[in-house]
Amino acid sequence: MIKVLIADDQELIRESLGIILSSFEDIEVVASASDGEEVLDKLKTSRPDVILMDVRMPVLDGVLCTKRVKERYSDIKIIIITTFDDDEFIFSALKYGASGYLLKGVSTEELHKAIHTVYSGGAMINPDIASKVVTIFSQMAQSNFTVQVDSKQVESLSDVEWQIVKDVAYGKSNKEIAADLFLSEGTVRNYLSAILAKLELRDRTQLAIWATQAGVISYQVEHGDD
Repeated sequence: MIKVLIADDQELIRESLGIILSSFEDIEVVASASDGEEVLDKLKTSRPDVILMDVRMPVLDGVLCTKRVKERYSDIKIIIITTFDDDEFIFSALKYGASGYLLKGVSTEELHKAIHTVYSGGAMINPDIASKVVTIFSQMAQSNFTVQVDSKQVESLSDVEWQIVKDVAYGKSNKEIAADLFLSEGTVRNYLSAILAKLELRDRTQLAIWATQAGVISYQVEHGDD
């Protein structure tokens, strides 16, 4: 019996997935949660084998929740379920230890198969976004898995730009970053263009790779008030 926790901010989706998965004799839905913080709270009393994790949730999104779950419970497998296929979400979710990445339009059988695949130690990525994963990791390979940025260029970033870099590393979209910082999406795009120019990086994916490798969050804590 595979124990599953469903995490999604929409009650209808949680209930629907619960009904679908309960129809399989080899799956038991042990808990559900509406945001990442609730997932972490549920894990104190329920220990699922697999978590179906929505990306866009309030309080704590699916990407950061994946990171925290894997840090505390490395044996739990996580399948990211989303209606979006943003490059940064794919990179961040897999980077933090997700075993699968599926779009919400998958069939019941595909979902059942994905749960079994990750439970057995494998990985399951929706064919519609598999090509994006290949592209991202190809870019990483071409740069020998390292993105270099001169320290003087880093020091030139403003506080707002640091926050945007951090949000990109967390896998947030322009819309989410705009909401966080009370800016328009157009302003966020302009900031991103300025950041890429300052750091001499090619695109958002390179920025996410550099931010992860450089430990940009801890760096910001130490230098953000300079």
